[in-house]
Amino acid sequence: MKIATLLFIVLTATFSFTQETSELATPPNGDEERAEVSQWVGPVKISIEYHSPHVHNPAANDRTGHIWGELVHYGFVDEGFGPSQSTPWRAGANETTTITLSEDVKVDGKDLKAGTYALFLDVEKSGPSFWILNRHLGWGSFQYDAKDDVLRVPTQLEDAPFTEFLTYGFDERHPDSAVAFLQWEKKRIPLKIEVPNVNELYIAKIRQQLETWPGFRYEDWQTAAQFCADHKINLQEALIWAEKAISSPFRGATVGHEGFSTLQTKAAVLDAMGREGDADKVMERAFTLPGTEAFEVYGYGVRQLRSGKKDKAMKIFAFNQQKHPDDKFWTSLGLARGYTAVGDKSNAIANWEIVLRNIPANLKAQTSNYEGALKKLKESS
Repeated sequence: MKIATLLFIVLTATFSFTQETSELATPPNGDEERAEVSQWVGPVKISIEYHSPHVHNPAANDRTGHIWGELVHYGFVDEGFGPSQSTPWRAGANETTTITLSEDVKVDGKDLKAGTYALFLDVEKSGPSFWILNRHLGWGSFQYDAKDDVLRVPTQLEDAPFTEFLTYGFDERHPDSAVAFLQWEKKRIPLKIEVPNVNELYIAKIRQQLETWPGFRYEDWQTAAQFCADHKINLQEALIWAEKAISSPFRGATVGHEGFSTLQTKAAVLDAMGREGDADKVMERAFTLPGTEAFEVYGYGVRQLRSGKKDKAMKIFAFNQQKHPDDKFWTSLGLARGYTAVGDKSNAIANWEIVLRNIPANLKAQTSNYEGALKKLKESS
């Protein structure tokens, strides 16, 4: 009897606890739906979670002109609920709006560690308003305490097209930054987020990935080395990666590939290190490899041309014609671009005309571009 009574008490207590802590699948308060938006800046993921109020609530109640300064209070107020007597706006509805960052970033030029933060707004009628990032999530802003603030970032309320639902988004996107924004009714409030060490983060992830399955492919080692060469970073390690792509990416499991492409990547790393002579020697090897195609040599010459090395590019284009005398397109295209760059109009025109007579079928769409280059030269003669 005692055991049965004890079991009944335990089950009753468990059932009561379950009822108290469960959350039923009912519509959110005020039909202010939960929303989430994410944006990657390089390898950094930024996510904002919020509840989205709308201007017409209910549909017949148009609150246009009564959002800012009325529904959204200015400054800090005592909302008469919860422990805080001085709260900013929760920058959304219902639960706390949060921002999550997968890596360390800068917000308005200030350092911010990776993590999840409550996101509030001190909206001011005049002068700057302030984004507030707070380490205590709580519920809404009812438990807000300024001592938990991590950052306060000045911002401005900007005029914007009418937006029915409070919406977060990202624009002004660049490889190392983006602007997060809140837009509602006729206002937009921006928040700039930067990743100043974006390439270093890429390198860290690449290094980690090369120790896993991607490290079994020589192409991945080459890609890693080329990335470093293109951005002139991590060059000592990049040279090792370039060598692995050529010789032994993962000893005993896979072999490298000595081809024009992998040798060109090694040369690019050496060139970025200021070792142009060593780079030239590597490319001499690449030029003489069996199977090297005219378009590959052309591509390398064009890269030299774009980097301002006109004389070097011309030597490469001339070599390409000698090595591939039967090719009338890629060799002539290189010479046409080279002669144009050095100001030799007569030879440039002659080679552009050869190009136009020998365009491969898969490049016919480029005909107008080549015709335009020739026309421009003739008009300037």
